[in-house]
Amino acid sequence: MERIEKDRRDANKRNSRLKGSPEKERTGKGRAEKSKSENRGENRHENRSENRRENRSEGRGENRRKNRSEGRGENRYESRPGRKEHQLPCPVAKRCGSCQYLHLTYDQQLKTKEDKLALLLKDICPLKGMLGMENPYHYRNKVHAVFGCDRKGRPVSGIYEAGTHNIVEAKSCLIEDEKAGEIIETIRQLTPSFKIRYYDEDTGYGLLRHVLIKRGFATGQIMVVLVTASPVFPSRNNFVKALRQRHPDITTVIQNINGRGTSMVLGEKEQILYGPGYIEDVLCRYTFRISSKSFYQVNPAQTEILYKKALELAALTKKETVVDAYCGIGTIGIIASRKAGEVIGVERNPDAVRDAIQNAKRNGVKNIRFYCNDAGKFMAEMAAAGKKAHVVIMDPPRSGSTKEFMDSIAILEPEKVVYISCGPETLARDLKYLRTLGYEAKEAWGCDMFGWTEHVETVVLMSRVEK
Repeated sequence: MERIEKDRRDANKRNSRLKGSPEKERTGKGRAEKSKSENRGENRHENRSENRRENRSEGRGENRRKNRSEGRGENRYESRPGRKEHQLPCPVAKRCGSCQYLHLTYDQQLKTKEDKLALLLKDICPLKGMLGMENPYHYRNKVHAVFGCDRKGRPVSGIYEAGTHNIVEAKSCLIEDEKAGEIIETIRQLTPSFKIRYYDEDTGYGLLRHVLIKRGFATGQIMVVLVTASPVFPSRNNFVKALRQRHPDITTVIQNINGRGTSMVLGEKEQILYGPGYIEDVLCRYTFRISSKSFYQVNPAQTEILYKKALELAALTKKETVVDAYCGIGTIGIIASRKAGEVIGVERNPDAVRDAIQNAKRNGVKNIRFYCNDAGKFMAEMAAAGKKAHVVIMDPPRSGSTKEFMDSIAILEPEKVVYISCGPETLARDLKYLRTLGYEAKEAWGCDMFGWTEHVETVVLMSRVEK
C-alpha cells in the first residue's frame, strides 16, 4: 500500500499548488516526464466500456460487465524488456483487467493520456490541457457485482475476468465506492442463511444474478438493486430488513427481474421493496433524481469540472436556444439553463426522460423542455419547421456520433457545437466529418473521469464557418 500512500501525498501536493495556480495545475502543465511504458494498447470496449448514451438504460442492450466499466479495457501487465516490475496495489488486477494504468503514478497517467489525446487531435485543433482529479481513489458512485457459480458449480460473487464470463472473487476495489463494497459483502454473508441460490448461467437455475449499488455522494442516499432470475423471491421482506439492520443508511431497495438468457444486466420489470424507488444527488448546486435504469455519471466530482468547462466554452449569455442532445436525466441541460434563454433536451430512453422532467420541476427550472425522441431526427424536424438553435451540446456514446446526427447539425445550423466525448478515436473521426459540414474545432480539453484506466473524456468547442 506504499504506492497508494505516495499517490495520495502527491495529490495533497497538487492540491496545495492548486490554491496558488489553479489553471496550471488543473491542465497538467509542468507534470512529470512521459512514462516510457508501452502498456497503452487499444480500447477493448466490447466488455467494460459503458456506452453512455447509446445504452442509457442499464437494462437496454447492456453488456454484462457494463456496470463495472465506465472506461475500462484489457489487461496491460505483460512483462516488457527494460521495465522494472512493480507490485500492483490490487490483488486481482491482472485477471480483472479494468485498471490498465496501475503500474503508473497518477501524474504519469495524466501525462500519458494528454500525449495520446494531443496526437489524435494534432491536425484538428489545439489541446489546451488535461483536467485531473484531486483524489483518484474510490470515485465510482455506481458498483456492480456478479453472483453466479464457478466451473465446478460452487457459488461465487465478484467481477468478470477480462474477456470471459469467469467470475473473479474480489472484496474490494481501489476505484469503487467503499460503502457500496461493504453492502455487497453483507449480501454475500446473508444469502446462505436465507437459502438464496446464485444464478448458474450454464444450467439456468438459481435466483440472484447481480447486485447494483448507486450512491449519491453529496446526499449520502443509497440504492440497492437486487437482480433476480425470477419474480419469486422467498423471504424478501425479511432479507431486506436484515440488510437494512446492517446498513440503515440504505434509502431504497429494488428487485429487478431478468429471466432472459441474454448479456443484459437489468430486465424490464422491477418492484420496489423499500423506499421511494430512486435516490437523489447534487451536481453543480442542482438536485437530480436517479432511478435504477437511468444514466448518471459515475464520477460526480469530475463531472462538475467537465460540465463547467463545457459551459465555459459555450459562452452563453442568457439569450441562446440550446439543444442538449443525448440528454439523459437532464443534468447538463438543467445546469446550462441558468445561462441560456431556452434549453431543449432530447433523449430516447423514456425512463431517463421521466427523471429529467422531475428533475426540472424539483429544481424549479422553467426554461427547459424535454422530448423523448431521436436527437438527430428531432433537430432535422426543428430545421424543417423553421426553428433555430444557437448551441448544440452533444454527448454521444464511446462509439461516437452517427453520420445522420451530424448531418442534422448541418441542417439546423447552430453557431456553436460543444462535443463531449468519452472516445478519443471516434471523436477525431467525427470532428473531421463535421469539418466537411462547415464546423471547425477551435479548442479541446481533456478531463480524467476514470483514473487508473486508459480512458479519457474530452470536451471540444466547434464553431460554424461561413461558406
